[in-house]
Formats: sequence, C-alpha cells, structure tokens
Amino acid sequence: MRILFTGGSGKAGRHVLPYLVAQGHHVVNADLVPLEAEGVDNLIVDLTDSGQVFNALTSYANFDELEPGTGVPKFDAVVHFAAVPRILIKPDNETYRTNVMSTYNVIEAAVKLGIKKIIYASSETTYGICFYDGELKPDYIPVDEDHPTIPQDSYAMSKVVNEATGRSFQARSGYDIYGLRINNVIEPHEYAENFPAFVQDPDLRRRNIFAYIDARDLGHMVDCCLKTDGLGHEVFNVANPDMSVSIPIDEVRARYYEGVELRRPMAQDETVYSIEKAQRLLGFAPKHTWREELGLPAAVLG
Repeated sequence: MRILFTGGSGKAGRHVLPYLVAQGHHVVNADLVPLEAEGVDNLIVDLTDSGQVFNALTSYANFDELEPGTGVPKFDAVVHFAAVPRILIKPDNETYRTNVMSTYNVIEAAVKLGIKKIIYASSETTYGICFYDGELKPDYIPVDEDHPTIPQDSYAMSKVVNEATGRSFQARSGYDIYGLRINNVIEPHEYAENFPAFVQDPDLRRRNIFAYIDARDLGHMVDCCLKTDGLGHEVFNVANPDMSVSIPIDEVRARYYEGVELRRPMAQDETVYSIEKAQRLLGFAPKHTWREELGLPAAVLG
C-alpha cells in the first residue's frame, strides 16, 4: 500500500515505519523533521495547516513517481501518529489545539480525497488514569475499550475529541477509521534502561495501568489494521500481553486495586490493559516481552 504516515520521526514512528517498509508498503513520512530510514520518503508538513495537509495527500513522494508519466499516485491509507506527545511539553491549550486540529485536518482531507483506510493514534490516557491529579483507580479490570473515558488533562482530552472526530467522519463516509489507544511505547534499548527499576518498584507503573507496548509490536498492530477491512470506526487498546511488572495479578490487585471489580478471571502475568478486542478482530499477536529482552523466564499468560 502507498501510505502517508504522519509523525514518523517520533519515538513510535521511527520504529513503525521501518516495520511497514519491511512488509512491502511504500511509506511517506509527513513530519516537521525528516526520518533518515531506508525506504522512507519525507515531506515537511505542518499538519495544523489544512492546506498543507491536502497538498501532502495529493503530492508525489519521490522523483521515481514522475517516470510513469501517469500523474500523482493516490494514497491507499493514512496513518496519523503526529502529536504533542504528552502534557508538560507545551502549554495545555497549545497541546490541545495542535492535537485536535491536526487530527481533524488529516481525517477530513483523507475522507474528502476518497482514502478509505485511516488509522490514528489515540492513547491510554483517555481512561483518565495516567495524568490524574492524585490517584485514580479504574472502574474495573481488565480495562477494555468500554471503560469510561473522562480525563482531566489537555492531552487526553484532545485524544477523546479525536475519537469523536473519527467516529463522525466514519458516519459521513462509511470508510474504515481505526483509533489506537496506545499504551506506553517502549523502544528496544529501554528494556535494560528502565525495566529493572519497574521490577524493584511497581509503583512506577501504576499510571500506565501496568502495561506497555513494544515499538516494533506497534508496527505489527498498524499492519494488522491496514490488512483488516470493513470494521467501520473502532478503537483498540494496544499493549503487549504481559504486565510491565514482575509481581502477579493477585498482588497487583491487593496493592493497587482493592475494591475494584474483576470482570473475568486473569492469568497471573496477563496485562491489566485488555487487548482481547484487537486480538479477536485484527489478529493482533505481539511478539516481544520485557522478560525475554532481559533474558528472564517467560510470563505465565494462560
């Protein structure tokens, strides 16, 4: 597929794009800075400018596309990851404005140009736990996509609004528009840097609902979405199947989730951030685990 990918130079994108290229896709990275990766073309685009977005989606990707003499090829899909990635980077109103307007511009342009597969990055933060002022427990575990999304912060608010935007454009167009509630993205080098501390102090993972997503497995998730048609508008939790701490679920419940409803039996190392929907509807099957990366025994997931 010929894909416009926004934000491909960011923490997640710089791993997702090479994965998609390896699957045979032609990827154009639309970002404020280029990604120097084999097989990736780049366009410098301000996504908060609607005109630039429409232009990028109707542009050549590279000089080779001039050779056939048949005009600008059409994009088959748009993957929108670009965003201010969290609070406390820019002022709250600018975080909200940038994330909401860029998403509106990208989805609007894709729909009006007849691009029938749109994937956008939502966030674990929509559940309100990550950036809550104080401690917030989930209503129930495992946390699935039906859990309420009433956050306090500008970043998560923008993601909730973006999901509404995706849902509305899908209702107008009938196209497939999938939102990914991406958990804490972990790059390969971060296992050795960060996970020993998580093992020592599980408190460090409470705000991430004790979950994580390997950046390479996030590439697999995007590819699953590209290959799955006909779902309309759906949102999916995206995480690896195991928790990011070494204590079992019984201890996690006792320490952190006293009084929280357990919706179903869980394996001792199973993620509290449910990925059952993505597994069932998309065939999502993440491969990487922090235990294997650190040379530890595999988790007990069944």
